[in-house]
Amino acid sequence: MATPKKYQNFDDFYPFYLSQHQNKICRGLHYVGSAVALVLLALAFVKQIWWLALLAIVSGYAFAWIGHFFFEKNRPATFTYPWYSFMGDWRMLKEFLTNSRADKG
Repeated sequence: MATPKKYQNFDDFYPFYLSQHQNKICRGLHYVGSAVALVLLALAFVKQIWWLALLAIVSGYAFAWIGHFFFEKNRPATFTYPWYSFMGDWRMLKEFLTNSRADKG
């Protein structure tokens, strides 16, 4: 098995991240998972029900991983690049919401 490339910064990593999200259903599941996570996180703070924060993390990743395993058919970048992948999720969502780069194609 080939050694994964070591990315020195997020800007170098992001094109790879996008290449792992070509399937529109996978990408859509990422958006849904991120939205659900934000709602649960907000509820956790407003209601001070702290286990909802944990549920936010689990639900966000569950949607994303279902997208990877069943639609994209690849290994989530989270397993190799957890922090860059987390940042990529939010950048990709921002680009979708602003109709910029990530949602093209």
